[in-house]
Amino acid sequence: MVTLGLIAASLLAACGGPPDTSIPTTPTVELSPQEAAGKRLFSQYCGACHSIVGEAAIVGPAMAGIATRAETRIEGMSAHDYLIESILDPGAYLVPGFDNLMPSTWGTTLTGEEMDAIIAFMLTLK
Repeated sequence: MVTLGLIAASLLAACGGPPDTSIPTTPTVELSPQEAAGKRLFSQYCGACHSIVGEAAIVGPAMAGIATRAETRIEGMSAHDYLIESILDPGAYLVPGFDNLMPSTWGTTLTGEEMDAIIAFMLTLK
């Protein structure tokens, strides 16, 4: 049981680790200033646990195509609202096959402007 706790703690620590600078720039998509800021913030805060390339799961689900999938996750909820809920209350809806390992502190860690930028970037991931 202690080993499982240590593994979970290690995974959570990795999610707040150094920024993932390998997030590629999609040449066909011109990002607005807000989306570009969101991409940098995503890399800094989210990229250690969430890939935006293909379906590769690092710790959490891959984000490639999330703008499209988010529209259908919860009936009656927009992609924008789904992404906000997923960041602020990650246990509200768990993607099948994933445990609730995402920190629930992003609401106090990120400013409203940072949250808006990350969501704007994620909505470009179609």
